[in-house]
Amino acid sequence: MTIQSGERIPETTLTRIRQGVEKVDTPTLFGAHKVVMFGVPGAFTPTCSERHLPGYIAHFDDFRKRGIEVYCISVNDAFVMKAWGEAVGIPEGLQLLADGSGDLTKALGLDVDLSGNGMGLRSRRYALYAEDGVVKHLWLEAPGEFAVSSAEHVLEQLPA
Repeated sequence: MTIQSGERIPETTLTRIRQGVEKVDTPTLFGAHKVVMFGVPGAFTPTCSERHLPGYIAHFDDFRKRGIEVYCISVNDAFVMKAWGEAVGIPEGLQLLADGSGDLTKALGLDVDLSGNGMGLRSRRYALYAEDGVVKHLWLEAPGEFAVSSAEHVLEQLPA
């Protein structure tokens, strides 16, 4: 079942690379924070690399001015996420989080089987806004679409 507004982000562990590979749990990432997290089917894939992540890069300061952390999550490993961030030039503070086994993605009910496209288990395209670990809004894309999870749309929906 897909996570709903009012529900707490499930407790799982993700990985990221800063000074080295780090494990970070969701209570640490989401507790006592305002967060926009957007999920993408895969690093280096066309829409993700050409439109989705670049929109959040372009508007990163707009989110930060509102006191909102920005996380991108994908069912990829931390090394792929780090290489992707370097390739597109993410700003310091925008976190690329690896959900290598899809544990959080499955717990959120946002997984999709893309085996027919040779990609295996992946994340649906979405954005969510959470405060203090509780989901306030979820913008879930229809398959093949990119509109409601864009940085521009999310910014329009959040209070200034």
